[in-house]
Amino acid sequence: MDEQFKQHGAFSWCELITTDVNAAKVFYTKLFGWDTEDMSMPGMTYTVLKAGNKGVGGIMAIPKEAQGMPPMWGAYVTVDDVDLTARTAEELGAKLLVPPTDIPNVGRFCVIQDPQGAVINAITYTNMQ
Repeated sequence: MDEQFKQHGAFSWCELITTDVNAAKVFYTKLFGWDTEDMSMPGMTYTVLKAGNKGVGGIMAIPKEAQGMPPMWGAYVTVDDVDLTARTAEELGAKLLVPPTDIPNVGRFCVIQDPQGAVINAITYTNMQ
């Protein structure tokens, strides 16, 4: 497992949610030379973006619960305990846009909106290789 997936506080993943996954794949592979690998996940296909052979991010369709959102990139920060991080964020005045939620075969994440309105994702990885 790469260090950013283990180190508390490290930025570890970037993810694009979009209305047109195929168009995004074409654009970003041409722009940055990334390779893509589609993964089947419950109820969806997730596209891993690779620089060389290393996964650096992903692309997915905007989920049903977020319909109406514009396409956007999101950053993930590794934490030791996502549930504790979510509670602490709320104590500090943040709002949880997505409470701690399991991602099968990956880990557990939440989406935090800080008191100024900026959004960031926290994640505890449990099964990264």
